[in-house]
Amino acid sequence: MDTVRNAERELMARLPEGALMQRAAAGLAAACADLLGRVYGSRVVLLVGSGDNGGDALYAGARLARRGAGVTAVLLAPERAHAAGLAALRRAGGRVVAAGEAVGGGGGAGGAGGGDGGVEELVERADLVVDGIVGIGGKDGLRPEAVPLAAAAGRSRGAVVAVDLPSGVDPGTGEVRGVAVRADLTVTFGTHKPGLLIDPAREYAGSVRLVDIGLELPAEPELEALQHVDVARLLPVPRAESDKYRRGVVGIAAGSARYPGAAVLAVAGALRGGAGAVRYVGPAGDAVLARFPETLVSDRGPKHAGRVQAWVVGPGAGDDASSVGEVLAADVPVLVDADGLRLADVDVVRARRAPTLLTPHAGEAAALLGVERREVEEGRLTAVRELAGRYGATVLLKGSTTLVADSGGGAVRVNATGTSWLATAGSGDVLSGLAGSLLAAGLSAVDAGSVGAYVHGLAGRLAADGAPVGAHDVAAAIPEAWRNVRG
Repeated sequence: MDTVRNAERELMARLPEGALMQRAAAGLAAACADLLGRVYGSRVVLLVGSGDNGGDALYAGARLARRGAGVTAVLLAPERAHAAGLAALRRAGGRVVAAGEAVGGGGGAGGAGGGDGGVEELVERADLVVDGIVGIGGKDGLRPEAVPLAAAAGRSRGAVVAVDLPSGVDPGTGEVRGVAVRADLTVTFGTHKPGLLIDPAREYAGSVRLVDIGLELPAEPELEALQHVDVARLLPVPRAESDKYRRGVVGIAAGSARYPGAAVLAVAGALRGGAGAVRYVGPAGDAVLARFPETLVSDRGPKHAGRVQAWVVGPGAGDDASSVGEVLAADVPVLVDADGLRLADVDVVRARRAPTLLTPHAGEAAALLGVERREVEEGRLTAVRELAGRYGATVLLKGSTTLVADSGGGAVRVNATGTSWLATAGSGDVLSGLAGSLLAAGLSAVDAGSVGAYVHGLAGRLAADGAPVGAHDVAAAIPEAWRNVRG
């Protein structure tokens, strides 16, 4: 977030005083008007803190008031509210109250008042609530005096619009340490903040609308979110001279007598993920062949499976530590998932020269870090970076927003193409096979993880289409997702 603050300061130094805030307010007012549909006669309540977000809200409120909305600003710190913004709102016919005071009738064209009552009632009866309490400087949840207003916004009959990001969330990590405002729409300025992309804060942001205010940001961001065009450029496409070996052979060491399905699903993900051939090693060979007869099956262990360009180890493997050790000893890229994460020695992983991609969910990440699962879920960005550094590997932290971090630092990639329907048994096994096939095709661990997550999430959306879905359905939808990206 220091990068954003520095960019804002540099831009403000080149512009006339107040110009940057006016740009932000114009974009905010336009988004609010779009959401309202009919501005004239609407009731708008601004929740105004002492920072620049409060100023943005006041100037945007003044624009809405000039279009006939009844606008009331609720000031949490009247003595520190943005003076010029307050003056602009009053000139436009808006009114101002302090948090906690009684509110009478009136309220301009929209009649934002209506009988004596508290500010919370005013918020609940609004057609639109604008959250300008705190901005990118807020980290530790809302202050006590703001909590009742956030609760009232949650009960409001109208939509809630957050200015830059919902008040109370950590803008840099996506953590929510206390009470925070839940928005239907967040209007953010200049660039997406990490807190708008990473859960749990992402859930508080609602839809996100980016307003360009002219910020010049450095080439290396803190976060990256791949789009279709980025993924299409990275997806491997066979050439005219390609054969099954040149396209990449991926080895799958997975499954057990208890969990043969994990092997089947990992092989499904690998075959649908573009691998030229899949070599399977493990006790579930009969189940794999029954479903995918094109698989090359061996029961002699990874060392004797034949040449591969990458390995996937761990899904449904139980306590088979020998396969994990043999795979990690191979001088090719390796993806470690599920039981393999528990069995992999951290020193062995750190000593590997070939790329390693670890793919834990929150519970597995917590076990690797020696913390409670809740700590990972509440601080996903911190957790994925710490794991990558501890293991000297690339880490794909699965979840509602999947994060991919490299041990060498740099931007963390965030993926949000998934759907809650992907929270089903075996979905992660499909992802392992898919990402493993991309490793075998020559993608870096970071690219294989982030592209795999993107296509897997999109396949989940296409397969589910708003209804329950199984992991085998997700695997079957990978080709459709692939075509969607490339089309």
